[in-house]
Amino acid sequence: MSPRQVRGTVPAVLLCSALAGCASATASNPAGAPATSSPPVTSSASASASASLAAAAVGCDSVNQATSVTVHRIMHLVEPTRMGALSTTQHNTALVRALFGQFCDAVGHAATATGTVHCPADFGISYSGTFYDGSRTLATFVYGASGCQTVSITADGKTQTTMVFGPASAAAPKLRADMAAVLGVPASMLAQPQPQVNPGGPNKPLR
Repeated sequence: MSPRQVRGTVPAVLLCSALAGCASATASNPAGAPATSSPPVTSSASASASASLAAAAVGCDSVNQATSVTVHRIMHLVEPTRMGALSTTQHNTALVRALFGQFCDAVGHAATATGTVHCPADFGISYSGTFYDGSRTLATFVYGASGCQTVSITADGKTQTTMVFGPASAAAPKLRADMAAVLGVPASMLAQPQPQVNPGGPNKPLR
């Protein structure tokens, strides 16, 4: 064999080797067999995790999950008020979340008294209650409605409290109106005592 002929066969050998390699690779994954690879990552796991985190939220992180609130009026002083007992549950989610948000805005901008604070007359009227997501408790609250207003929110074992003046009042300007809306009463009736009206006249005993 001449040197020219030897040089001519080299590409043929390389081509055959390449073809053999391709045939071998094709045989190792026959037609119709599924390719082995890691399963694609879907968003269902992350969505489930996000849903779990949302379901576990409490306190001010759960304002938009609140579906109801129970409210009880607390009377620390009997006289001169004659407002009587009050206990109600509000299921209007727009009203519930508006009040919850106002409470959270107030405690999130807690006021700090640096001097004497002059408060209106305190008749000892406050409201306590609980915000729920269905039957799950999100937070409890106490709202001091008379005197210098106060707000206290408790969730997950932690309590945030503030007097409603200065930055707290500015951050929650609708707190009183939203509280009245939840109760279904005029805002003027939240903390003002009802007058003792004697239907029998000034010389007759009160009924």
